[in-house]
Amino acid sequence: MYQILAQNRPRKNSFGNSFASLGQRQSNLKAFTFSELKTATKNFSRSVMIGEGGFGGVYRGVTRSTDDPSKKIDIAVKQLSRRGLQGHKEWVTEVNVLGIVEHPNLVKLVGYCAEDDERGIQRLLVYEYMPNRSVQDHLSNKLQQVLPWATRVKIAQDAAQGLAYLHEGMDFQIIFRDFKSSNILLDDQWNAKLSDFGLARLGPSDGLSHVSTAVVGTIGYAAPEYIQTGRLTSKSDVWSFGVFLYELITGRRPLDRNRPKNEQKLLEWVRPHLSDIRKFRLIMDPGLEGKYNIKAAQKLAAVANRCLVRQAKTRPRMSEILEMINKIVDTTDNGSPLPHVKSLGPERCS
Repeated sequence: MYQILAQNRPRKNSFGNSFASLGQRQSNLKAFTFSELKTATKNFSRSVMIGEGGFGGVYRGVTRSTDDPSKKIDIAVKQLSRRGLQGHKEWVTEVNVLGIVEHPNLVKLVGYCAEDDERGIQRLLVYEYMPNRSVQDHLSNKLQQVLPWATRVKIAQDAAQGLAYLHEGMDFQIIFRDFKSSNILLDDQWNAKLSDFGLARLGPSDGLSHVSTAVVGTIGYAAPEYIQTGRLTSKSDVWSFGVFLYELITGRRPLDRNRPKNEQKLLEWVRPHLSDIRKFRLIMDPGLEGKYNIKAAQKLAAVANRCLVRQAKTRPRMSEILEMINKIVDTTDNGSPLPHVKSLGPERCS
């Protein structure tokens, strides 16, 4: 699910206090019974398994809508393995965050289950079903369908809206801490939604500049100052967003050991190609087959470069980044996005 970059000893009770203040807020989550989720997933049949990782398995299921019990809705059920304290911490964080935070560009948590059985405590999370998989699935050639340029720009816009809301849209701040293409899922209308809030942290309290925390995240996305010091701010997410923009432009992962040595690190590989339009075309995703707006792509790269400034304080806020992307959407012809489709088949969920 994620790779630990470094491991510092966390302060005593640092986790327990992270989202304590949110626990007093009203939550709209449904508390499912384990029996209900067994029924919804055909007893957690492998035939409906849509993802698997160190955290456990994800299953597609069907249940009655909490808003209208006469309707049935598709859900994705994440069953956490019983191994380790970290999985439980992430489960608690996810419930606390998504229980009170709601936005069109955040995956909706429908409910949860925490129930003892003969084998111990069962911990499950129930999400809205996202049929068009993750952005990473599309960029990594796991799927035959290539994301058109217009859809990529729209995904950048959606993801920026989600992050801007977490950072600036509430009376408290949430730092995502693990922003990456595999944590951006696509619904049936190709709207992008942020998922997997298990590593999220509350932003710094009034008067403080950062949160000190053990360094976790995914190699290739984490901001350099966070890796070096463990000091976390919203600008750490901004750096990760800049990396993601170059993923959308190039179709490449931030770190790919299967490529030639001088092409393995995405940010180092793109740098010499940014000076003129002829060189810039060489980094465009070949899967686009030339169907893109080169001026829009260069503008998007310019936004990425603003996000990737080494000095964290000089990086723009996500609301400012969103304004830049909105201008790219409004002032350039990016072609047509993908049509709405029902499903591309099995996918992962948060």
